[in-house]
Amino acid sequence: MDVIEVLPRLRMLRFPVGAAYLWRDDDELTLIDTGTVDCAAKIEEVLDGELRRIVLTHWHGDHMGSAAELAARHGAEVVAHRLEALVIRGEAAGAPPVLEEFEVPIRAALPPLPPAPPCRVDREVEDGDVLEFGGGAVVVAVPGHTDGSIALHLPGPRALFTGDAVANVGQTMLGVFNNDRTRAIESLHRLAKLGVDTAVFGHGDPISHGAAAALQAAAASAV
Repeated sequence: MDVIEVLPRLRMLRFPVGAAYLWRDDDELTLIDTGTVDCAAKIEEVLDGELRRIVLTHWHGDHMGSAAELAARHGAEVVAHRLEALVIRGEAAGAPPVLEEFEVPIRAALPPLPPAPPCRVDREVEDGDVLEFGGGAVVVAVPGHTDGSIALHLPGPRALFTGDAVANVGQTMLGVFNNDRTRAIESLHRLAKLGVDTAVFGHGDPISHGAAAALQAAAASAV
């Protein structure tokens, strides 16, 4: 695991597959996503405060893989969108992606992810709800990758957690492996209208400055 300081209060935890993010408010930590099932111990090595909450941007195994273990050990509140909660709890199956032609060989080349154990969800959120970190983190519904995917917008720090609605692998672009590409593009356009300086992604490098322009360019090129 690589630890990257994106902002003084924001660290990226980069794993072999995907990433998680730690936001600090004094001695209180918020973890956004949790990597795959083998990431809990690595994440715990860098916890230097109380893990107050875990926010899951969606149910995929590279995002919720270590959530159950971390939540049980630290008593952290688990937050997810209402439409993701049943899948995260293991009470329903998540819909598979509808692959574009160019995505088929990419998906075939990826090793299968180990299944994520079910995890409790303590707080089900909707678009526009505000979470108590970062001066008020606004939940932004970004359906398309999954039905209940969310991003988190911190207006004060002008920061954005995109989940897999956007990727930044080589260039800023629409995330891949979506359930509904049309809705995913609409969600990307919504994020591109936010005035943010910093953006971090489920996959790819963070953008510390000039994120709004990168998001706008990605939206303009998405078809």
